[in-house]
Amino acid sequence: MHVSFQVQAGDFSNAGKVSSTVKGILKQLNLGPVHVKRIIVALYEAEVNVVAHSYGGTITCEVEPESVDILVCDTGPGIPDLDLAMTEGWSTATTEVREMGFGAGMGLANIRKNTDRLAIDTGEGKPTKIHMCFDLANGAAHA
Repeated sequence: MHVSFQVQAGDFSNAGKVSSTVKGILKQLNLGPVHVKRIIVALYEAEVNVVAHSYGGTITCEVEPESVDILVCDTGPGIPDLDLAMTEGWSTATTEVREMGFGAGMGLANIRKNTDRLAIDTGEGKPTKIHMCFDLANGAAHA
């Protein structure tokens, strides 16, 4: 199964809508709760990052019998220091974003904790691509 979604920059009223839709799809496909939780935590964090830190983007989900692959592509401005951005609690969120309850600096760290394989292609002034892979055969290891 293949689904794609557009994510609008700054649209906090719809932040989480993609992850909610994907959650429903995964439940309809009878994925176990451990798998669904890991996938949706990582997807939600990536989705909110697109809303809060980019100029918009796309999320594509590919569900296979043994894996779920998610590709999140935004339109910039990129992450200048990925190692620093992966640090729990580090954030570039604006005061306005933090006042809405976002921007705690846990997004990339939570994505890393919940994926089986993670690849991030980014850099200052270039779009960010996050490829998240979830193996459905070993999801219980992350329970």
